[in-house]
Amino acid sequence: MRKLAISAAVLLLLAAGAAAIYWHRVGTIMAAPGPHQQPVQLVVKPGTTARGVLQELERLGALSDRRAVQVELRLRGAPTIKTGRYEIAAYASPRDILRQLQEGRVVLETLTVIEGWTFAEMRRAVEQHPQIRVTLRDQDVAGIMKAIGHEGEHPEGRFFPDTYRFAAGTSDLDLYALAYRKLAETLEAAWQTRAANLPLANSYEALILASIVEKETGLPSERARIAGVFVTRLRRNMRLQTDPTVIYGLGATYDGNIRQRDLRGDTPYNTYTRAGLPPTPIALPSSEAIVAATRPLETGDIFFVATGTGDGSHEFSDTLEKHNAAVQRYLARLRSKR
Repeated sequence: MRKLAISAAVLLLLAAGAAAIYWHRVGTIMAAPGPHQQPVQLVVKPGTTARGVLQELERLGALSDRRAVQVELRLRGAPTIKTGRYEIAAYASPRDILRQLQEGRVVLETLTVIEGWTFAEMRRAVEQHPQIRVTLRDQDVAGIMKAIGHEGEHPEGRFFPDTYRFAAGTSDLDLYALAYRKLAETLEAAWQTRAANLPLANSYEALILASIVEKETGLPSERARIAGVFVTRLRRNMRLQTDPTVIYGLGATYDGNIRQRDLRGDTPYNTYTRAGLPPTPIALPSSEAIVAATRPLETGDIFFVATGTGDGSHEFSDTLEKHNAAVQRYLARLRSKR
């Protein structure tokens, strides 16, 4: 009996020693530099398990002993791995890789939404981005607005133009919601500091005006003055007579040229045939255009026309006579360039 007890004790010691040796080996493997000599790109998709991630890392050559890592995970518990695209540094150890995955240190993707785009252009860019998970492709614009919690609102002008950084696999719904929120916050901040006695009923009218300003000039120095021209016209009950609204109203029929018949053809957006602001914004305005619309520079001018100098600038006038002369100067510059 004594011999059996001694034998059992020896076996337990041997097993414990073997386990200690193996555990030491696992620990050594977890801390050792990985076999990959170059950075490795790893994409973790939604629903991917820890086992699946380890198999992919092994396939990419970033693990020398996948089973040892699995032992570590069984003993310590599998980490919560965040989805996205990761760049695993060359020679990163298994422990460093797991820490990076658990912390979600992903490579951020980018999407740039340009000032002056329409919502249709923004939507096209979102749906064509290879790292955005598209969930709303089959929805019309009303469905998109409902999905982000703003049912019944017109989407034009409601999304903030900016460069967005996000993890691969981020949904279109999340991006739309973020861009909507940023625009709303920007508009509210500008409206709260607006100039006194503006001929605008609410912040939405300011957004409409800002979209027109955005389309009329790309020069930061001109935005407030152009907004001032339109505000002065609104005060005097003059029609805005701005081509970008006409173009927006033409929709898909616009071929790049605006003609006299287009200026005469009535649509809800034709500010030559209709008084006041159009019913909705016509583009995504920048924060600068929104500020200009809420704090316009009113100089008494009621006209402006391009200078034709090639820098995008305009000449402003306070009478029709001066404006007609400015138009002739513009046309002369165009003829001289031809």
